[in-house]
Amino acid sequence: MHKADLGPVTLSVARHDTFDPPPELAVWRQEAPIRRMTYADGHIGWLATSHSAVRAILADNRFSSRVEAQHPALPHMVEQRQLPMPAGFFLRMDPPDHTRLRRLLTGQFTVRRMRQLEPRIEKIVAARLDEMERQGAPADLVSAFALPIPSLVICELLGVPYTDHDRFQHDSAVIVSREESKESKLAAVTDLLTFLHELVLSKRAKPTDDLLGGLAESDELTDDEITGIALLLLVAGHETTANMIALGTYTLLCNPPQLAALRADPSLAAGAAEELLRYLSIIDFTVRGAVEDVEIEGQTIRAGETVTVSLPAANRDPERFERPDDFDVFRQSGGHLSFGHGIHQCLGQQLARNEMRIAIPALLERLPGLRLAVPAEEVPMRSDMAIYGVHRLPVAW
Repeated sequence: MHKADLGPVTLSVARHDTFDPPPELAVWRQEAPIRRMTYADGHIGWLATSHSAVRAILADNRFSSRVEAQHPALPHMVEQRQLPMPAGFFLRMDPPDHTRLRRLLTGQFTVRRMRQLEPRIEKIVAARLDEMERQGAPADLVSAFALPIPSLVICELLGVPYTDHDRFQHDSAVIVSREESKESKLAAVTDLLTFLHELVLSKRAKPTDDLLGGLAESDELTDDEITGIALLLLVAGHETTANMIALGTYTLLCNPPQLAALRADPSLAAGAAEELLRYLSIIDFTVRGAVEDVEIEGQTIRAGETVTVSLPAANRDPERFERPDDFDVFRQSGGHLSFGHGIHQCLGQQLARNEMRIAIPALLERLPGLRLAVPAEEVPMRSDMAIYGVHRLPVAW
């Protein structure tokens, strides 16, 4: 069948296997790297599944990140589009607004700055392991280890009191859920914005030596913009990394040879983190809207059409990665797109890498007998969330 004759598909995010993307993505990628897709509101747009097509789209500023320039890829996104977009939420902005806000933050997330945080991350990890040993087995690795570490780190970096972690972790979970109602999401966003706005006002009155304190001293930003920036960094800064630490540990426990290799050679930690990011691809997709006609992989995407890029499909593309469906801690996984690409590439990617690279080997070293406390198939997966992972990970040692 000629590529032009392929009918539109409907995006699937349901994982038939715990660690693999939906199998139809591989079929679609083989048929055509970019093809027609039916959106939740009936719009006929595009789906990109190859590494080269996804990378090209994410790098091209003729594709807009603004919600109003896009159609909803999944049904739950129809109501989600009706939620107010906070000022300063630069993930959903285009240049020049995006450029102005991101420029003010780039210096806070340099490789050098993230390296300076490593001793503090090591202390936080050690303290969580001390507490796990004190409490004894069994334990839920999510609540005991994977979630507190990035939450503590991002709180210290931003200047958000960790004593409020129950509040912002609950609100964040509601925000990234695919099943919560629009009313619940609106309440969670409003609660979190209220909490952060009060914090910003206090830092305006009495500056503090942290990221939000520094932004509060700037004349270039309004209080609402700083609040929106804080919302984005706080939610993204703990939700994604917490799920990578927990799901990454689960992956290793289900792959004994790979686990043994990492235990035997801790120098593999950085490469193993990259491979986990590629292999697991916990963000299912991202969406862009074409603001003018663009040709990608021989297909012309017209102005006004929406394109969805599948990160799991791109990261399992055999044209880019040899044996892509194998998990291999020895692999050189550079070039994966789990942090995105282009101007919206994840600002905190180096922080996430450091947290994974430090936390997972420390866990394996401190608890050499670490194992699942329930059968693997009983681990509850986050199939209902926009960020994939595990809801709980019962472990013993």
